[in-house]
Amino acid sequence: MLSALAGLRPRTLLPVAADAGTAGACVELVARGALGSEEDRRFVHLLEADSIDAALGACGARTVLWDDPEYPPQLRTIHDPPFVLYVRGGALPAAERAVAVVGSRRCTDLGRDLARAVGRGLAAAGVTVVSGAARGIDAASHEGALEGGGPTVAVLGAGIDASYPRGSRALLERIRGQGAVVSEYPPGVPPQAFRFPARNRIVAGLCRAAVVVEGEKDSGSLITGSHALEFGRDVFAVPAALNNPLSQAPLMLIRDGATMIRSAQDLLEDLGLGPGSSGPPPDLTLAELAALEALTGPTLPDRVARELRVGLADALTLLMRLEMRGLVRSVGGRFEATLAAVPATRPR
Repeated sequence: MLSALAGLRPRTLLPVAADAGTAGACVELVARGALGSEEDRRFVHLLEADSIDAALGACGARTVLWDDPEYPPQLRTIHDPPFVLYVRGGALPAAERAVAVVGSRRCTDLGRDLARAVGRGLAAAGVTVVSGAARGIDAASHEGALEGGGPTVAVLGAGIDASYPRGSRALLERIRGQGAVVSEYPPGVPPQAFRFPARNRIVAGLCRAAVVVEGEKDSGSLITGSHALEFGRDVFAVPAALNNPLSQAPLMLIRDGATMIRSAQDLLEDLGLGPGSSGPPPDLTLAELAALEALTGPTLPDRVARELRVGLADALTLLMRLEMRGLVRSVGGRFEATLAAVPATRPR
């Protein structure tokens, strides 16, 4: 209940809870007017603990308090850690096995493909993918992790029972089944603008590293990346084309110390995770598969164009899409398939 109060932040609650002894004592202080705002006092009188418990039971959620053994220790080290987490699904990730992947809702196709490939590669390496379940990059990273068979965690900027954004219920249920859905807000708390920057600090705080795939200069992904830098996490960034506003957030983070990556393979190698599962993913187009088959070794793009009987520009577009997915690397103007793209049965 306390985490839903508009006038109370975790940095206010934690010292008060230490003095009061229990969360219930904090609620009593709010009800008496000794803590919080008038809006908070009205809220406390409307909500009883029994109703919260019933709502948690109805949506299959549990509470993880600050001093609970399940509370992720990496979250305790950040500025303004959440006092309580509401969780639907499995266990919360250990920091060394969790990476955040965030970015623009209005992303490019290449950005979406890369986020999906990063999610898939991390999951195949046994790493939990953490994101915010928003449209665009967030959803793509969750989808990639689900395809990779690994756990993924969605952090909500609303109550734990929310299906937000609209149309995300099916994705959230899949995430719950293969990982966890997390919020610092109890059931019934609506999505409001001020809750999303607060959500972003949890996304960054849960992880050892964060990847920002596209974003404008005032985007939530920039907030998440900045939090990650502030918390001492490794930060990686993927700009769009330099003249695209979606490059602004990644370039600002790179200026501040983030590492630019061009593919999922770059990220896995920088994190010391190596390639994911071998073999091309099943969602490649026939043209992309043909381009991969043309790469029997380091190959010039004009040779790929001749083999596919397409123009050089079309061949380069295919190769760049494969590179963004971590399936191809560019070496001295030539392209070659990475291990992630090569089935175990194909000779090297």
